[in-house]
This record gives sequence, C-alpha cells and structure tokens, in this order.
Amino acid sequence: MGRTIVVGDIHGCFDELVDLMKAVDLQADDRVIAVGDLIVKGPKSVQVLELFSKDQRFSSVIGNHDRKLRQRLRGESVRLTKEQRATLKELELDHDRYFQFLRALPYVINLGAHLVIHAGLRPGVPLRRQMAADLTEIRTMGPNPSRRRGIRWYDVYRGPKTVLFGHWPSRRPRQARYAIGLDTGCVYGGRLTAFIIDTKQFVSVPARQSYAGNR
Repeated sequence: MGRTIVVGDIHGCFDELVDLMKAVDLQADDRVIAVGDLIVKGPKSVQVLELFSKDQRFSSVIGNHDRKLRQRLRGESVRLTKEQRATLKELELDHDRYFQFLRALPYVINLGAHLVIHAGLRPGVPLRRQMAADLTEIRTMGPNPSRRRGIRWYDVYRGPKTVLFGHWPSRRPRQARYAIGLDTGCVYGGRLTAFIIDTKQFVSVPARQSYAGNR
C-alpha cells in the first residue's frame, strides 16, 4: 500500500492541485483524499471533477459548496451564491455525470485513526447522529455552526480519532490535539496544503494567483 495524502479545500484550483501532486511526488499506489469543496470560486471546477471522477486514486468528502450544488441539481430550492451559480452553469456540460459524482460523495471518510470531514463535528454527539449542517459548516459551538466567533469545535473535541478537516481558511494548518485543519486559502491567494498521514508531513504549494476575495 502507498501513502494516504489528505488535501485541503481545492475550490476549482486545478493547476495548484497539479503542482501539489508534483510536490508530494504522487505515486501509482498512493491515495489522495480531499476534505471537500472541490469546486466553486476557482477557475477550473470542471477539471477538478474530471480528475476525481476518473482517477481511482482520488476521493473526497462533500463540502458545503459541493452540497449546495448537489441540492440544486437534485431539484431543491436552495439559494445559491453568484459563484455557485457560475459553477452550476459550467457543470451543464455533462449535467448527469457530474450530478452522479456529487451525489456519491460521503460526509465522512473513516481511515481508522483518522476521520476526513469537511468542516468538523459537534463534540459529544455520536458520529452517526451528526447533522449534515455541522459536518459541512461547523466552526464554533452554539446554534449557528458557521459562526467564526466563539468556542472552536476542535478545542472542545477530545477524540479518540483525529479529524482532518477544511472549510475554515487560515495562513497555516490549524492544529489541535485531535484535529488538523488543512484549508490554507488557496483560492484566496494563499496555499494548497496536503497532510501525508503515513509520515505526518505537511506539504504545500502557493496559489498561482488570487481567484476570490479574502475570507
């Protein structure tokens, strides 16, 4: 078996993903898992989906942007942002196939000692009872999981599995006792970061440019 490489939020930054795979020296027996938000905001969402849907080494959990588009493609009347509407239009090129791919994305990938989840989880709640909104949007404790101010979920979480997550951009990977945040804001001009589980090594590459406003 090769290595397990977990990648932060890609957001359509296909060129940077290619750069990152070169930086980690991706091998034929490696496994690449994304923390979600494969698409929206960056320039090449379709290319990212093509790679993840055709190369069996690549898999992902679902992020909040991926989920919104999945809901709309399923016929739900959810409100989309300008960036989400633009990506939805791009996906019309092969509507059915991209919908099938997004529909198959899980909320959690269990790697034994590690869990890959887009945003995180609500401490004290069994994994099988976690709400989709928490798994894709949580940042802090309280009734509004997407709120940035407050007690961070990963400061309360006590394991036992280490959660590898994204969703909340920061200049460097967020690190807590049982959680590692890998969204280093590539789409905002930051970096695209991977964590190699086998060696506990971080590898990152710079964004080629800023594609969206800072968050």
